[in-house]
Amino acid sequence: MRNLSTLRKLAQHKEYTTLRELALSSWQSQQQPALLPLLALAYAHLKQISQAHATVQQAASHYCELDVDARVDMAAVFIALFHIDAAQNILHAVLQRKPHHSLALARLGYCHRLCGELDMAQNLFEQAASSEPESLPILSNLVQVEILQGQYDQAQTTLNQGLGQLQTQQGSEAALTEQTYQQHWQSLTDLQLQLWVASEQFSQAETWLQQQQATLEEQTFVDWLIRYARLQTERNGHAEAEAVLKLAMKEYPHNTSLCVQLSELALLQGHVLPAITLLRKALQKDKDNISLWVQLSNACLHRFDQQARKAAEKAVELAESLKEDEQNSAAQINLSQAQAQNVLALIESQEQQFDAAEQRYQRILAKHEFFVPALQGLGQQHMQRGNIDAALALFEQVKRLDPIKGHSALINARHFPENVETLQNMAKAAEMPSLEGPVRSGILFQLAAAWEKRKDYTQAFQFAEQANNASKQFLHYDAPAHRNYCARLRMSFCQALYQHRGDCGVESTLPVFVLGMPRSGTTLVEQILAGHDDIFAAGELGVIPQVIQGLNRWERHVGSGRHYPDCIDDLTVEITAGIANNVLKELQTYAPEAKHIIDKMPHNFENIGLIKFLFPKAKIISVRRDPRDIALSNYFTDYQAKHGGMGFAYELEDIGQQLADHNLLMHHWQQLFPDILEVHYEAVVEDLEGTARKMLDYIGVAWQQQVLAFNELDRPVKTASVWQVRQPIYNSSKAKWRHYEAYLPSLLAGTNAKICADDIDMFTLPEPGFLTAGVALYREGDLDGAELSFKKMLHHNPEHAACNYMVGLVYLSKGYLEDGIKLLEKALAKVPWHKEWRENLGKAYGLAGEPELAAKLQRPAQQHDETDWQDPLHNITAGSYPGMGAH
Repeated sequence: MRNLSTLRKLAQHKEYTTLRELALSSWQSQQQPALLPLLALAYAHLKQISQAHATVQQAASHYCELDVDARVDMAAVFIALFHIDAAQNILHAVLQRKPHHSLALARLGYCHRLCGELDMAQNLFEQAASSEPESLPILSNLVQVEILQGQYDQAQTTLNQGLGQLQTQQGSEAALTEQTYQQHWQSLTDLQLQLWVASEQFSQAETWLQQQQATLEEQTFVDWLIRYARLQTERNGHAEAEAVLKLAMKEYPHNTSLCVQLSELALLQGHVLPAITLLRKALQKDKDNISLWVQLSNACLHRFDQQARKAAEKAVELAESLKEDEQNSAAQINLSQAQAQNVLALIESQEQQFDAAEQRYQRILAKHEFFVPALQGLGQQHMQRGNIDAALALFEQVKRLDPIKGHSALINARHFPENVETLQNMAKAAEMPSLEGPVRSGILFQLAAAWEKRKDYTQAFQFAEQANNASKQFLHYDAPAHRNYCARLRMSFCQALYQHRGDCGVESTLPVFVLGMPRSGTTLVEQILAGHDDIFAAGELGVIPQVIQGLNRWERHVGSGRHYPDCIDDLTVEITAGIANNVLKELQTYAPEAKHIIDKMPHNFENIGLIKFLFPKAKIISVRRDPRDIALSNYFTDYQAKHGGMGFAYELEDIGQQLADHNLLMHHWQQLFPDILEVHYEAVVEDLEGTARKMLDYIGVAWQQQVLAFNELDRPVKTASVWQVRQPIYNSSKAKWRHYEAYLPSLLAGTNAKICADDIDMFTLPEPGFLTAGVALYREGDLDGAELSFKKMLHHNPEHAACNYMVGLVYLSKGYLEDGIKLLEKALAKVPWHKEWRENLGKAYGLAGEPELAAKLQRPAQQHDETDWQDPLHNITAGSYPGMGAH
């Protein structure tokens, strides 16, 4: 009994490594069943989940031999493994026999706290504290519940009681070890910090932190600062948390923990590049940190594929080289290897290397059958590939390990909980504070879907509204800016453009664009067409947005002050052909033998003007649907949008305005391009074959009956409609808006409001290529011709940096030193990143007798002939324009 008492004290003080070692050795020598729950508890808290499950099953086989205390230990194991119902059943049975068992009362209180039943939790903790007033863990849990209940004065009283008890125990004959004392002190101090933040006594918290800075080592102080920042985020104080951490970064610029925490905050708000920069900074100091490489890979995953892969491969390399020693236990090494392999599997799946990813996931699970990230990743991949049953089986495994994650994944697969109690538990979990804030929007979106399935539309809408409100704080959507952008598109891509640039583009019919408002049915249309032998569906591609980004990068490079779509009038025939052919090359990499390749990017409805400029014969299918159903489907979808792209979907009025912008824009495109095919989702549902024949005839391919079996097609689908395209045609999504009609006034207000954009200041070039033509003439030595070409551009755009710069070079070459320097200065002030421009201005200063100015600009390591001007715009050639190669 003395041995069990010692082990239970280790569990109470959270010394799980020592507990595991002593419990294991005791079990091997004594075979005493009461040791098994304690050993399982140690495994569970040390994240050795396989061993925990095996040991608790072994303990269950001896359940009848366990005394009351050992059964309470069993309940603790079930709590650690998220099996709250099993824990409660054990504890209720124990308390029927021993109503005043303090640990049973406390652990049952903890179960109720996890379930959000705070009144019951508080009552149980108070009973436990009465039975065992010297128990610091019980007092700590009571303080936690009192804070959650908003009973701040009572919480402070209980906290003071705990601090007093800590000092009493430390001064007693059986004094706590230093490690145990520090552990309890940190726990109680953390509660004090929580209490100050919850009661908005920020000055006291920050005064305490300043005092600690003077006495603690850097890392210990930083850990407290990060804890304070996280407490701020839990109350939606993300700006305050970021400010505190950035201030600390000035004092501790190389602290890895600060970099990581700021990176997490940046990612949460959709600031990917700053997050990546912070993680790379951390890696400069800690280059062998496997966790940092895994985090970097995840941060890069959706925008920088190659960087993500390199980071994952580095994590795998480091993990595989680990050797067991004092710093790295076998369990820690196995966990690091699983985490590194998992992120690489995730990348392979993202790259559609599905077989390689599945093999990697299976190797992880062969060693760690309870590794939740691998179960989730493989399950999601099965969903994308249409293996719904396999996905559901994996999500059921996740549910047993982590009910909230498991139920969320199952709901995403449209496999809903059968009982209301599960949904109630999920709702309580959604209200557990996290880095995201006081609520977790992802769980709330799942609850909205679940209650809609149960036809409780009031509950469903309330959860959707709460989820959207929580998500909006991290979005940067600007509805007026989108309206202005659409107006610029209509003005830039006008009838005159195609009349005056009629020879632009290439005649290919390879690309087919399926587009429309998100949730309008574009995925269904794509899936139908993908069943044809001559058509390859490539999914939502970024090729057209990438062209736009390239055009904008070019305009920044030359300092024109313009951007897309205004700059479309400056594309020459050669440049347009180069961009179009590069797009075709990229499309052909997906399916070299296909006659037609579909790009199903819904928001390409904004880019139809550019598509037709590049590909006059491109087939475009515009998918329409009842706008009220589109709106609600968007509102109930968790896009996890962090910066604007789908930011409109979190507010019904914004959705309404987006619908109105879409309709006006599509009217404009259809006036310009009558060959656009319009397909209605409702028509697809009512007459699948007739609509399919119409679409195939439009594309120009023969009828194939197999396209009607779209739900049996073996191809990956990665959109929010992943589960829907695996089902036969159904009518339940038609007119769903009627269930939510009472909530639609703000949607209708946004949709029906008069469309008014700001005044647009835009000029049009009479012909394209003044800059590129002028550069070519300059290189040929035709200074007069070059000057004329550049000045034509400057006539329309006097602030064009590159043309001012080039005229300046012409003047310098002609000996007009003062005028040339002024133009070079003007150009460099606008685009100061050009090294060649800076060097040429430095040489001009030298010729003008201004050596001090020249010295500031010129790089001392380089020597130049003062009249040998550097290639002024070395990459302005037809072969290097963004988005195209040499032809």
